[in-house]
Amino acid sequence: MPQFVIERDMPGAGSLGAPELKGASQQSCAVLKDMGPTIQWVHSYVTDDKIYCIYRAPDAETIRRHAETAGFPANRISQVRTVIDPTTAD
Repeated sequence: MPQFVIERDMPGAGSLGAPELKGASQQSCAVLKDMGPTIQWVHSYVTDDKIYCIYRAPDAETIRRHAETAGFPANRISQVRTVIDPTTAD
């Protein structure tokens, strides 16, 4: 299944506390459960003013539908074409 990076503009995201992050996670998971196994949340990176999420889904439209239903922004959705890491240099 294709993997995507979702860039979410969320000013102040880095200041969110554990209760707020837990609530956002619960909201996302509830929508994912309703949407079924065609979309999977892998993990997210929280920075000062953005959250970058890694998802697996058949297409970007499925990602958009999840974001709209969950009430989260999805300012940019990019399909991952290749993954590299330090072992790529070997």
